[in-house]
Amino acid sequence: MSDRDKFDDIEEIDDGEITDGQDANREEEEHDGYEDICFICHRPQSKAGKMIRIPNDICICSDCMQKTFDTMNHAGFPIGDMGNFGNMPNISMINLSDLQNMGGMPKSQKLKKKKTKEEKKAKPELDIKSIPAPHKIKASLDEYVVGQEHAKKVMSVAVYNHYKRVTCDDLDEIEIEKSNMLMLGPTGSGKTYMVKTLAKLLDVPLAIADATSLTEAGYIGDDIESVVSKLLAAADNDVERAEHGIIFIDEIDKIAKKKTTNQRDVSGESVQQGMLKLLEGAEIEVPVGANSKNAMVPLATVNTKNILFICGGAFPDLDEIIKERLNKQSAMGFHADLKDKYDGEENILQRVEVEDIRKYGMIPEFLGRLPVIFALDALTEDMLVRILTEPKSAIIKQYQKLLAMDEVKLEFEEEALHAIARKAKEKDVGARALRAIIEAFMLDIMYEIPKDDSIGMVTITEDYIDNHGAPLISMRGCPVLPGAAGA
Repeated sequence: MSDRDKFDDIEEIDDGEITDGQDANREEEEHDGYEDICFICHRPQSKAGKMIRIPNDICICSDCMQKTFDTMNHAGFPIGDMGNFGNMPNISMINLSDLQNMGGMPKSQKLKKKKTKEEKKAKPELDIKSIPAPHKIKASLDEYVVGQEHAKKVMSVAVYNHYKRVTCDDLDEIEIEKSNMLMLGPTGSGKTYMVKTLAKLLDVPLAIADATSLTEAGYIGDDIESVVSKLLAAADNDVERAEHGIIFIDEIDKIAKKKTTNQRDVSGESVQQGMLKLLEGAEIEVPVGANSKNAMVPLATVNTKNILFICGGAFPDLDEIIKERLNKQSAMGFHADLKDKYDGEENILQRVEVEDIRKYGMIPEFLGRLPVIFALDALTEDMLVRILTEPKSAIIKQYQKLLAMDEVKLEFEEEALHAIARKAKEKDVGARALRAIIEAFMLDIMYEIPKDDSIGMVTITEDYIDNHGAPLISMRGCPVLPGAAGA
């Protein structure tokens, strides 16, 4: 009997006895839209071809099964009863006892089936009519993000143009390039929050990665391709949906070139060099359900051509580089600029140029693939007060909702809001300080309120924020009285 005949016998067994108890599982997977992956080579069915199923819902592709038979023949082992797999002593590629214990592959490492050409024509992934216009995107961002008018306008236009580029059919010879963005801003100014809100409004998969953990391939840390793997996971392992998603790489300033080093810069310039192909657009093999490639993880091919990359960073000390460039105009005479002219300017990052970022440590090839560069404003006291009260999920509204569940009304005096904003401004960590400050002052109130059902309203005063008094507490049907909470 030839190898081909033996192999055909296995397929017959696969279609008959072995798979009798697995019809329900197979139908469920087909209904979910996932495709089988070979347990040995980890190729999906769309690449490896027809899969052979053995007990415990384990799939093996035809190539791997044939290699197993070839190995057995070279070892001089005659293949007899093919139905008795457990008595084959010389199978080195497939240890069936291990497979029985491990079972099938988890769904987090299964790929969704690709759509056929007919399905793509029937229902396109993105429609230009479904993408909101820039002014509508900005209006939606206004409901969640306070201030940052210029940044919201730039981001709305760049995103709108990017998805117009994705939906165009390339009927003519004009090819539109990607509008990848570089967002600069002090910590706590809302960089990550704006991107999260944008992805939620557009209903596209979003992956947020941290550049601090990225290293060159072969070194301890995350490979550069791991950012695409996170996007694939956010898209529920749907490659086509992931190829229209958004990747936000935070702390991008941490991969700047190291100025004083005699060793290989594996987490700086090397990472920038490795990210060039991602930003430009290339087919990348990424692990499914893991951050790094290894022998036990299947790989998927993702084309980054239509993925929008947004890079953000605080770029500490960049303001000094900008001031140094601006102060070059200083000279002696009546019309000379003073060297301390820009020292008190909070929004000095608005004057940034590509030359300044290159001097900071970003290579020109990297900056060339981020054509849209803009900076966020530093948060002023008035902006912090608005952040407390205006957005849909404002911090004050959250606490008012919490106390409303106890049938207690919570109010903040205007002076108290400004006192909170001043304290947050002193911490110099942006809007993140607001919640920490309010948590500290609301602790005693949230602890004492459930004790007394007669309390109807609590008013937070400036004296309470400045540790000079107590909040005003109003009993149900009684006038406002100074409270004991926090006193």
